Amino acid sequence: MMPRMIRCLGFVVGILMLALAVAPAVGADSDIPHYVNDPSWPRPFAHHWVMGQIGGLAVDRHDRIWVLQRALAFAVDEHGVKHDLAPAQRMPAVLVFDAKGDIVKSWGGQGYVTDWPKSEHGLWVDAAGNVWIGGNAPGDRQLLKFTADGRQLLEIGHPTNAPRNNADTGMLGEPAGIEADDAAHEVYVSDGYLNSRIVVYDSDTGKFKRGWGAYGIPLGAVANPPEPTGAAASTLGHYVREGPDYVPGEALEKQFRTPVHCVHLSADGYVYVCDRRNDRIQVFTKQGKFLNEFLVHRETRGNGSVWTLTFSHDPGQKYLIIGDGVNQRAWVLRRKDGKQVSSFGEGYLFYVHQSGLDAEGNYYTGDVGGPQIPRPGPSNGRSVQKFILQPH
Repeated sequence: MMPRMIRCLGFVVGILMLALAVAPAVGADSDIPHYVNDPSWPRPFAHHWVMGQIGGLAVDRHDRIWVLQRALAFAVDEHGVKHDLAPAQRMPAVLVFDAKGDIVKSWGGQGYVTDWPKSEHGLWVDAAGNVWIGGNAPGDRQLLKFTADGRQLLEIGHPTNAPRNNADTGMLGEPAGIEADDAAHEVYVSDGYLNSRIVVYDSDTGKFKRGWGAYGIPLGAVANPPEPTGAAASTLGHYVREGPDYVPGEALEKQFRTPVHCVHLSADGYVYVCDRRNDRIQVFTKQGKFLNEFLVHRETRGNGSVWTLTFSHDPGQKYLIIGDGVNQRAWVLRRKDGKQVSSFGEGYLFYVHQSGLDAEGNYYTGDVGGPQIPRPGPSNGRSVQKFILQPH
C-alpha cells in the first residue's frame, strides 16, 4: 500500500511541477494585452463616401477618435459603382468618430487653408483640443495647428521646394509624426520623409527649441544626401523609398533612415522614435540624449517594421504596441527591454500606418493601402479599425 501511495504522490508532484513550468509567473508577463477586432466599427458613411489613405490618427482626452485621411475623388454606391465627386463633395480630411463609430465632426481638405498639405501625414490633438497636422508630399515643409473646429492658429515652416537641410529649423522636411508635451508647451516632430531628425518647437509661438538625429547627434551632423530625381523621386501620391534599403546583417545605421515615422512621449518622460526602415525604436531623454534602442524583426526589408508605436493601457505603460505595415500585424514588446511577447491583427491589418489607444485600452488603426488594392483576410485591411482590449 505504502509504495503505491508514494508512486501516486510522485505523480501528483510531477504534474504540479510541469504546470508551474508552463504557467506565466504572476506579475511577469501575465498582463500582456490581448485584442479582438470589432467588425462593427466604424459605422457606414453618408453619401456613399469611401475613406482614402489614413495619414494620421489620434484619440483625444474625451475618447473621440480623430482621423486624417486623403480624400478620394469618387464615391461607391450600394451596387459597387464608382461616381466621380467634385472637390466640394468629397469626404473631409479631418474626421472625428465617437466610440460607436459615428462621425460627429468633420472639416478640412485640399484648399481648406492656403498652406494645407498636399499629402496629409501626421495628426495630434493636444490637451486643449487643438489639432496638429503635417504632410509628406514634395514641398510639404510645414506644420499646421488648428482649433477643434478647424480655425488655423499657427504655422511652423512653410511650403517650399528648397533643398533638404537638416540644420535649417525654419522649415520642416515632409513631417511624419507629431506629439505635443502640454505641460512644457512644446511640440515634437519626427521630421520626416525628406529630413531625418527630431525637432522640438514652442507649441504656442512656433519658436525652435532643440533637435537631434539618430543616437542624439546634433542637427549639424545629420546627413543631407543629394535628393533623388526622375523615377527615383517621390511625387504626389507616389512614394518611392529614398537611398539604399537596410540589408539584414549589416551594421547598425548611424543615421535615421527616412522616413522618421513617429515620435511619442511616455508617461515617465522619455521620447520614443520610429526609425521605420531601420527596423528599430530609439529612446531619448526630452533633451535628446540617447538612452536605448530596440530592434524589431530585423529581417524586414523595404519599408521596414516600425510604422507606429503606442504605449499599453496600464499606468506603467509596460508594453509597446508596434504597428508593422510590411509584416501586417501589431507586435507587443516589453518596454523595459524590447522583447517581443505577443502579436495580433494578422489577417486584419494590411499597411497599418497610424494607431492610437482610448482610455479603456482599445486600439485603433489607420491603413494606408487604399481601397483600390485587393487584400486577403477577414477585414481586408479596412481603412480604420478598432480592436477591443480583452479582460485578463
